[in-house]
Amino acid sequence: MAIATDKAPPAVPADSRAADPVYLRIRDLIYKISGIYHSEEKLYLLISRCARRMSALAVTNPAEYLEHLTTRGNRDAELRLLLNEITIGETYMFRHPAQLDALRNVIFPQILQSKGSVGLKRMRLWSAGCSTGEEPYTLSMFLLEEKNKLLNGWSFDILASDLNDNSLEAARAGIYGEYALRSTSDTLRRKYFKDAGEQKLQANELLKSQIRFERVNLRDDNKMLFQKGMDLIFCCNVLIYFDLASKRRVVQHFYANLVPGGYLFLGHAESLFQVDDAFHLVHFPGTTAYWKPSGAKK
Repeated sequence: MAIATDKAPPAVPADSRAADPVYLRIRDLIYKISGIYHSEEKLYLLISRCARRMSALAVTNPAEYLEHLTTRGNRDAELRLLLNEITIGETYMFRHPAQLDALRNVIFPQILQSKGSVGLKRMRLWSAGCSTGEEPYTLSMFLLEEKNKLLNGWSFDILASDLNDNSLEAARAGIYGEYALRSTSDTLRRKYFKDAGEQKLQANELLKSQIRFERVNLRDDNKMLFQKGMDLIFCCNVLIYFDLASKRRVVQHFYANLVPGGYLFLGHAESLFQVDDAFHLVHFPGTTAYWKPSGAKK
């Protein structure tokens, strides 16, 4: 998941509309539901997204739109549609090769030793905030390539989750153009994709078979409690849109959902400094990760 980041404020003057306290109430509602917070200087982004939904509903003022979000019979559906407008993704496959190198050279051997010694040859990964699917498909390709090498005899399960319904629909379809595939080799394209027409490729069934796509709100405690037993969690460039309280809440869930010895990967510009001290920061060539100690309680 990524958040809408218009390059410039909308053409509508940010005078009375931006100052309308109703938008602050909508902002607080979105924060309560999703953990996404729009600061004062970014409020224009929320206003522009609300404007799109207001136009679709033929609503002329924010107070009436707030009713659609809170008291009207369509409130749950409208909240999801607004969240779809707010959360958009832009990424590509094999975006973080240093993370894959860390998996191959250090992390996988550790997991093989700890889980293989007890005869449990199954690995669970979670792409939290998967956007349109580039990250989980990257992981799926990577695991399939390693299956006949380092990970021979192992099975895998990749949970790919996002808050945005439209992004998840695109991820399930698995159809991509050159931008998303620009770092994907011709060999992998031929092996794991098929022609989808219009100069696009579609993930084949083998690539899709290891991935389960699911809508998960990271602020939903009940949903987060059922994601136990993860060996690896990838949550890149998602927490940067949360305030400190929301970050702490989500990261605590990640810690609880990882098995002892599991790892959490964040985006390059992200850190758990002053967010959580239960994880141990581990440095790898070109990247970092957060490790849940092997002796930690499950």
